[in-house]
Amino acid sequence: MAFAISACSTTGLQRSDDVQSTMETVDNDIKSVVVQIDAIGASLDELTKPNQADLGKAFELFSENASKIKNMEQNFSKHAAEMEESGKAYFDAWESDIEEYDNAEIRQRSVERREALGETYDKIAENNVGVKEAFRTYVSDINEIERFLSNDLTGNGINSIKPISDDIVGNGSQLRNELRSLQSAIEEARMQMRRS
Repeated sequence: MAFAISACSTTGLQRSDDVQSTMETVDNDIKSVVVQIDAIGASLDELTKPNQADLGKAFELFSENASKIKNMEQNFSKHAAEMEESGKAYFDAWESDIEEYDNAEIRQRSVERREALGETYDKIAENNVGVKEAFRTYVSDINEIERFLSNDLTGNGINSIKPISDDIVGNGSQLRNELRSLQSAIEEARMQMRRS
């Protein structure tokens, strides 16, 4: 009997640890992405500034940043999906466990705690709704600017793309703010799930 209780507890703890681990991974992804968005904005501003003395070097730096953000977007998308899956598994299993309690008061407390933590965790999903698509669009736009300039790295080419690149830098700032909102929701959920 003691072994059975211990095994169930460990399974619940493991599910909790899995959720927290995936949240930590996404949180770390966001920190890196925010830095990279700033690097892209700076390198794009440098590349498109009037009378840029070394277009080749400025383009190379921008191109490196574009490549990095593409990989980061793929990792973020994968890790965010893993976080969603582990969260769903955690809360689904918790809901199933509630029915196993014979003591009505313990069952009620479990319902209350699950609902409270679920509301906090739902904020992650709410904040994540537009982030993945906005991120994908931003990366696509950055890579298209890179492709455009690789074909026309001239003063006229840069002048023609500058208004679009300015808009995309603005989109990057908006994406950074959305990512930070998602990060805040993740940090709140992690704090509530922390055992210490």
